Amino acid sequence: MKRLMKSAAIAVAVSLSATSVFAAENVRLTGSGASFPAPIYLTWFKDFSKKAEGVTVDYQSKGSGAGVQDFLNKTVDFAASDSAMKDEDIAKVAEGVQLLPMTAGEIVLAYNLPGSPKGLKLPREVYSNIFLGKITKWNDPQIVAANPELKLTDMPITVVVRADSSGTTAVFTKHLSAINPAFKQDLGEGNTVNWPASDKFIKSPKNDGVTATVRQTPGAIGYIEYGFAKLAKVDFAQLQNKAGHYVVPNAESGAEALAAVKMPESLVAWLPDPDGAKSYPITSYTWMIFRKNNGNPAKAKAMREMVEYSLTEGQKIADSMGYIPLPKSVVDQVRKASANIQ
Repeated sequence: MKRLMKSAAIAVAVSLSATSVFAAENVRLTGSGASFPAPIYLTWFKDFSKKAEGVTVDYQSKGSGAGVQDFLNKTVDFAASDSAMKDEDIAKVAEGVQLLPMTAGEIVLAYNLPGSPKGLKLPREVYSNIFLGKITKWNDPQIVAANPELKLTDMPITVVVRADSSGTTAVFTKHLSAINPAFKQDLGEGNTVNWPASDKFIKSPKNDGVTATVRQTPGAIGYIEYGFAKLAKVDFAQLQNKAGHYVVPNAESGAEALAAVKMPESLVAWLPDPDGAKSYPITSYTWMIFRKNNGNPAKAKAMREMVEYSLTEGQKIADSMGYIPLPKSVVDQVRKASANIQ
């Protein structure tokens, strides 16, 4: 009888030990936040989950502001934001915060005009004043002067902006405030701003919401991440940069913009109006946000591996998806800083 009980005890111990090993090998990471990098993040996470045995990554694209709030509420393991994270929010996290720029992208002005005219050029003063509500017709003399070869309609401009707390809005309004003093004074910059009270301003949630609204609304213009425009095949404008040249978004014009700024130790760099003859004017890094002390070695290891995958295999698909591969110097800085995720 004693032998039987001893055997049963050993069996239970073995079973418990196997269960704990199995539990250690199965790690689920949850993240939420920015919609700007969501297409590339979701692709990375799906592929990483297939290759990293026992690890799955779930990411909800709900806007930068909501992601940071989830992170502060401890309902996610990591967050993503195009507006990094404010110092006062970082101060609320006792475990410490590690910000890592993981990709970069360009914000385009997608438009919907009758006949789908291609190559619309928008001077700096024009596109900033459209979003200030001061230029209201597509055949405004300033737009016509910049586009003599296009037949522009007398149609009113419908401006599509974000309804949610958005890092894309923060990057866009930071740029508009840098190039137009009136915009800075009247609307300023941030994840949310008080857009002009007009029936010609429509609000939509997330990058995909703005994209869909522009596609469905004749006469519309809206700001979205380049990858969304590429995927949805919407028309987008050539924008005038600081050097006075009209530039289209692509890996080359984005890389030149990134080269105009040196990444500091904090890993938070802004490009409100980049130098460079070929630089695309609205270019930004976007960040993943981690706790330095996660209290779970298995999760911390999985997050470090997820970062490493994103820095290596992940960067290879950036250009094809409408994002800018990180400069090598930034990859090295991010890799070094990821060791702080414990």
